[in-house]
Amino acid sequence: MGPRAVVIGPPGAGKTTIGRLLAQRLDVVFRDTDDDIVQTAGRPIADIFANDGEPAFRAIEEDAVAAALRDHDGVLALGGGSVLSELTRERLAGHPVVFLSVGLAEGAKRVGLSTARPLLAGVNPRATFKALLDARVPIYRSVAAVEIVTDHVEPAEVVERVVAALSAHRTPSS
Repeated sequence: MGPRAVVIGPPGAGKTTIGRLLAQRLDVVFRDTDDDIVQTAGRPIADIFANDGEPAFRAIEEDAVAAALRDHDGVLALGGGSVLSELTRERLAGHPVVFLSVGLAEGAKRVGLSTARPLLAGVNPRATFKALLDARVPIYRSVAAVEIVTDHVEPAEVVERVVAALSAHRTPSS
C-alpha cells in the first residue's frame, strides 16, 4: 500500500513536527528515515558525514528511503536532502508527497544555523542555507503532490492544510 503521506522539505520546514502531528491526526504510525539511518548505522548523521562523507551518507539514505516506502503505511518523513537522489525521486512517483516549504528567514530562525546540521556548518551558514533552498526547492516541487507553506503558521494549522490538500488531491476531477 505504501505511506499515507510522505513529508519532504528543507531543514526547518517542520517535517518531524508536522509528520508526528499528521500521523496522530490520521491515526497511523510516524516514521522518519533520519531515525532509521541513525539506528541502522549506530551513530549520528553528523558523524557519518564527518567520517564517511556525504556520498556514503546519501547511499545509506537512499536504501533507508526505499525500505520505508516499501514497508511503511503511515506518515513518513524524509531527510531534507533525500530528494537529491534521482532513484529516490523515481521511487516517490505515485506516492502522496507533501512538500513543506519554508522561507529563508523563518528556516534560519528555526534551525538556528548550528553545526548540528552538517550541511549548514561553516563560515556563513545563512548563505549556505540560501544556496540549499535555491538548489532544492525546484526538486521538492517536482516530486510533490502538494506544497504547504509553513512560515508563520502554527503546526496544528499546517496539519489541517495538509489533510485538506491531500483530500483534494485524491479527489478525481470530472
